[in-house]
Amino acid sequence: MKKITLAVFCLLVGGAALISFGNGRHEAPLPSSQPVSLQPNIYENLEGYQDIVELQNAFIRNAKRLKPTVVSINDLVEMPSKNRKSRKGLDGWISRFQNWLSDSFKKKYLVENLGSGVIYDSRGYILTNYHVVENANEIMVKLMDQREFSATVVGVDPLTDLAVLKIFSFSSFPVPTFGSTQNLGVGEWVMAIGNPYGLDGTVTVGVISGTHRSDLGIATFENFLQTDASINPGNSGGPLIDLEGNVIGINTAIAEIGSGVGFAIPMEMAAKIADSLIDKGTVERGWLGVGIQSLTPELAVSFAVSRKKGVLVNSVDVGTPAQKAGLLQGDIIISYDGHTVPDSKSLQKLVAESRIGKSVRLKIIREGIEKTVFVEVGKYLS
Repeated sequence: MKKITLAVFCLLVGGAALISFGNGRHEAPLPSSQPVSLQPNIYENLEGYQDIVELQNAFIRNAKRLKPTVVSINDLVEMPSKNRKSRKGLDGWISRFQNWLSDSFKKKYLVENLGSGVIYDSRGYILTNYHVVENANEIMVKLMDQREFSATVVGVDPLTDLAVLKIFSFSSFPVPTFGSTQNLGVGEWVMAIGNPYGLDGTVTVGVISGTHRSDLGIATFENFLQTDASINPGNSGGPLIDLEGNVIGINTAIAEIGSGVGFAIPMEMAAKIADSLIDKGTVERGWLGVGIQSLTPELAVSFAVSRKKGVLVNSVDVGTPAQKAGLLQGDIIISYDGHTVPDSKSLQKLVAESRIGKSVRLKIIREGIEKTVFVEVGKYLS
């Protein structure tokens, strides 16, 4: 009887253990941290929310697509070798020879970030600012995929603050889509990509704050886009991008008056300069040989003209196309090659873009009488 009772007891204990083991094996352990609460997005049905999400996605998409075409431009400055004491005799000759080999093949360089650039052509042409490479010793270009290339200067144009570099690879380079600023409006969203303070691939966002900015003292030929997208030291030469992902400008400068005021060269101007530098190594511009100033209301009264817009000739250089055409000091130019000229900047741009040797018709006012003169465009020598 005792044996039967003991056997039953063992079976009961064993069964309880099995039940306990089975429960432990099938029940999931409690998590060590609190579970994430999956609550609905309370904003997704609000008016305008999806527009904000789409705008954000556009910035993300454009940054991902454009970053591979933006480069970091650096200056390699050779570090001076350490002075070594020379021995005498044969040992000294061997020592000097070893030092020469070490200096020749183990040169050390200091890498200094100069600015940014954008790949302009799949063959390796890079568009940047002239002031970025102006004082460079040996230029090294670094791509976003960390590849590094030695670069040569194809050509520079200080008058617009643009330059073109060239790097070489057996494979082609990624190129962005270049857009137009013709219909660009104030308030449109833009993005800047560059390497401010050596921080590769930095993205900033803002809007177009103004167009056709000039008389800023940045370059001789100015027609800048103004933006409040953060442009910092190192952004120079990088692209300004519209919401569709097109490069519409080359970031150039920040205003000294404070933050939130940056300037970019319109892509139409930059592309024209880049093509000329690539094809010819230089930029040819038209020239008349006159000193000019915009016609102000005060000058209009002084010269007894009713017009409020035009360009006053205040000097004519000797032996120039303007003198040969018969232009005189005090003439007021109101039309150039069929285009009205409301101010001196517009005339300067039209003349600069004229073909060298072209005969151009000018409409002028001289002593209150409208006249027509023809001038053969000369070549501007910087």
